Amino acid sequence: PMTTDEMKCKRILEAEKKSGKKVTVAFNYRHGPHMMKIKELLAANRIGKLSSVDFNWMLNVFHGADYFRRWHGHVAKSGSLWVHKATHHFDLLNWWLNSEPVEVTAYGELEHYGKNNSFRGVKCRGCEHKSYCKFYLDITTNEWLNNLYVKNEHHDGYLRDGCVWRNEIDIWDKMSAQIKYANGVTVNYSLTTYSPYEGWRIAFNGFNGRLESWQDIPYQDENELNQEQRHAIEMSQEKGAIAGKFREIMVMDNFKKEHEMIKVPQYAGGHGGGDQRMQHRIFKNPADNPYNILAGTRDGTMSLLIGVAARKSIQQKNRPVQISELTDLKPLANRHQI
Repeated sequence: PMTTDEMKCKRILEAEKKSGKKVTVAFNYRHGPHMMKIKELLAANRIGKLSSVDFNWMLNVFHGADYFRRWHGHVAKSGSLWVHKATHHFDLLNWWLNSEPVEVTAYGELEHYGKNNSFRGVKCRGCEHKSYCKFYLDITTNEWLNNLYVKNEHHDGYLRDGCVWRNEIDIWDKMSAQIKYANGVTVNYSLTTYSPYEGWRIAFNGFNGRLESWQDIPYQDENELNQEQRHAIEMSQEKGAIAGKFREIMVMDNFKKEHEMIKVPQYAGGHGGGDQRMQHRIFKNPADNPYNILAGTRDGTMSLLIGVAARKSIQQKNRPVQISELTDLKPLANRHQI
C-alpha cells in the first residue's frame, strides 16, 4: 500500500502537489501477462457492459500465517490485511474496471489466530509447544531467513517467527466486503488467511456474458509445488515463460452453448512475471504504458481507501462507508479514456 490510513495518504498527496513532481506507485500485480490479458478482454468489452464481480483470494496456512507471526498482526502498524495485503487486489479491481470506488461495506472476524487457541508462546524458537503446534516454524534451518532475520533481530527486536497465537494480535483473519463503484459495478470480495491452498478466483458478469479466471486452484491448475513452496516461487526473480505452462481465462457469451478457453503463457519470476515488467517500464521505458498500467498517487489512494473504508465499516458495526468521507478526491466513473 501507499500508506496505512487516510491522514497519511492526504499528506502524501499534499507533498506531491507542493513538490511539483509525480510519485509512482509500484503495483506489480498489474504487470503480469495473465492480469494484462484480463484487462485487454475487459477493455475490449468482450462480455459487454460490466455489472458485478466476485473475487476470492485464499492465503494458505503457510503464507497466511506469516502475517500473524510479525508486525502485520497489529492494526496500528499494518493497517490490517485490508490495507497491507488486499490493497493490491483492490488496485487490480480498480484498474480492470477502469473505475473508482464510492462505497464499502465490510465484515471481519479474528476467529482462528491470536487468542483463539489453548496454548501460546512468544516465538517458535525454544517454544515448549513446538512438538505439537502445527504452525511451528524453525527459521534457523533456512539460510536466507536465518541470515536476514535471526542474526539481526538483536538490532531492532524484529521477530520473524513470532507466535501466531499471541494475545496482542488484533487484525482480522476472515474478511469480506461489498464495494460499489462509480460506474455502477458492485464487487463481492473475500480474503481467507488459513486456506489449505494458496490461490484466487474471479468472475466478471457482463450484459453479454461472463469471464472467469483463477490461479493455483489445485483441482484446476497442474502444479507440482507443494503449498509451503508456492510463496517463495511467487517472490522469485527468475525470468521467462515456463515451458508448457499456462494460465486460463474462460469466456462464455449469453445464449451460446459453448465457452471459450483462452490460454496465457505462465511466467516465472515475481508476481507472475509482473516484477520485471514493472521495473522495465518504470526505470527504462515509461512510455510503455498500455492501458495506463503505470500507477500514481490517485491509484494508490483509491486502492488504499477501499481497505481503510472496510476497516472503518467493521469497527463501526458494519455501516456502509463512503469514500468521500476519507478524501477530497471525487471518485471517477471512468478513470481513463480507453
